[in-house]
Amino acid sequence: MLGPPCNHTVATPATFFLVGIPGLQSSHLWLAVSLSAMYTTALVGNSIIMMVICMDSTLREPMFCFLCVLAAVDIVMASSVVPKMVSIFSSGHSSISFQACFTQMYFVHAATAVETGLLLAMAFDRYVAICKPLHYKSILTPRVMLGMSVTITIRAVIFMTPLSWMISHLPFCSSHVVPHSYCEHMAVAKSACADPMASCLYSLIGSSIIVGSDVVLIAASYILILRAVFGLSSKNAQWKALSTCGSHVGVMALYYLPGMASIYVAWLGQDSVPLHTQVLLADLYLVIPPTLNPIIYGLRTKQMRKRIWSLLICCVLEHTCECS
Repeated sequence: MLGPPCNHTVATPATFFLVGIPGLQSSHLWLAVSLSAMYTTALVGNSIIMMVICMDSTLREPMFCFLCVLAAVDIVMASSVVPKMVSIFSSGHSSISFQACFTQMYFVHAATAVETGLLLAMAFDRYVAICKPLHYKSILTPRVMLGMSVTITIRAVIFMTPLSWMISHLPFCSSHVVPHSYCEHMAVAKSACADPMASCLYSLIGSSIIVGSDVVLIAASYILILRAVFGLSSKNAQWKALSTCGSHVGVMALYYLPGMASIYVAWLGQDSVPLHTQVLLADLYLVIPPTLNPIIYGLRTKQMRKRIWSLLICCVLEHTCECS
């Protein structure tokens, strides 16, 4: 499955070549501009979220702690792929070293595994806050939050380490061209000259278990939240809760649907779905959530809006004083 030992010297090419989005080369410059704008928004938005939460001692509730970690993971996830994508789309610089390719692969897929766990933790936080408000602080203690964060991280590492090992030990003795815009594991595995079935099957089953269980638990949390919301007597309170939940569900849909679609299409529908559509799906779920998360989870929260506005006013006033 991993190829004969005698091919091992051929199995580690110095360089891979990323195609970008096959069939959409004419749109690469437009894609580079769009990705640059989204990446800048993601960096600025998530950095502001982290800075405000770390600086403001009043934002120490579990929701804001999870939001701070989510912002950091979003920056890692976007930074793992977007700079290289922009380089490919704008200048055609498509080469990436063997070590850099597998490092990128590890960080991208580990970050996605951490992100889905954080989305589940935030859904649980909202469930406790709305359905069990009197027990909120006794349930989500600092120890429980730390345990949840560590469990989410360990789960991602346990999932990604065997996958990276299996793919990095495949022999790449023919083409080193990867028909993708980043080192996506299935795209890299399929360019090997040995059967990549073991790694692809592991990826499919592992992703299905992790994402499937998280989605079921998130759905259960929001169903219970909706039941509690519709039991409220105030229509204004109902609308406010539904608006917040709807925004969260929308972001989750933009994260989960393209991600799972790209996995199953690459596995089951590769002959029926155009390759550029497969690559676009895989790109979207890495770029759109980091761009939208600060807006949905941060700016739509009243406390965050007030703190961000205060921080901006302070920065403007300090700059004005320095200039005068």
